[in-house]
Amino acid sequence: MRMLRLIAATILCVATQAARANDSEPAWRASALALVPAGYVAGTAYRTEGSTGYLALYPATSNDPKTPASAFAARQALVVTLTADATRAISAELRPRTEPDSDNDDTDFARLHAELAAKRATLPAGTESCDLGAWSIDKDPNGLNVRAEPSAKARVLGTLPPPYRLKLGGAENTPEGGWLTEFRIIGFRDGWFLIEGARPPGKDYEDEKRYPRSAPKPYAGRGWVASNKVGAAYANGATRMGGLFQAPFIDAKWMPAQRELGGALDTDGGPKRIFACSGYWGLVESHDGVRGWWRALCSNQVTNCS
Repeated sequence: MRMLRLIAATILCVATQAARANDSEPAWRASALALVPAGYVAGTAYRTEGSTGYLALYPATSNDPKTPASAFAARQALVVTLTADATRAISAELRPRTEPDSDNDDTDFARLHAELAAKRATLPAGTESCDLGAWSIDKDPNGLNVRAEPSAKARVLGTLPPPYRLKLGGAENTPEGGWLTEFRIIGFRDGWFLIEGARPPGKDYEDEKRYPRSAPKPYAGRGWVASNKVGAAYANGATRMGGLFQAPFIDAKWMPAQRELGGALDTDGGPKRIFACSGYWGLVESHDGVRGWWRALCSNQVTNCS
């Protein structure tokens, strides 16, 4: 049911997002940038009402892995006083952004994030609620440790197998690097992902009747893994393709980024690194070094998640 709601939200958002990507900025935005307070980055000028403009703002540290932003945090806007013809900014004031945005096409994802926010009480204290697909990229033959707390000193609950090179006499579908162990990311804290539901590597892609009983079995319960041992593929989060956002919101500053083999970022391939998560967003680094937020990551090892 969760996946069906996510797909529905994606379909409803795609057309409007494509149109928004091609919208021209209002004339007043350029002059308003000089009024942005220190420590903030300007995003979209999301509304103009007469001689008042509204500019989305997010903390400059929103895409810093040490201080990642939260998709559940209260937002702020720069409320800009404009000239009578609404072409230039005269003054501006930073205010809480509490009013609903009538032009926001992101309502369905807002509902999904509200559901995740409600689940925070079921997670360990201080954990950011997330919902992303991912896999282990750890090649240690002993496997990736899943720990009881987000610390390298915490008790080991179990392990996730390294890449598994299944051999079935030529009938296998094993990729060159072996099957990776997939799981769901349900939380984040201090450089660690809270995961659950790990699946035996490759079992979902091979002939179930021939999948060996001797295949490695991952720890499938809930536990913590280091973020630098986790990878994923880009999925279609119904946002603007071709780059990353400075904060986990669709009206944050958008930054062009490239795929591993070149070309604008899309659902082919995955990020170089995953640093953090918040809701359905992942803080990632693209292969050309751009660090920002992408909405929706998946763990499909056979095809893209478009």
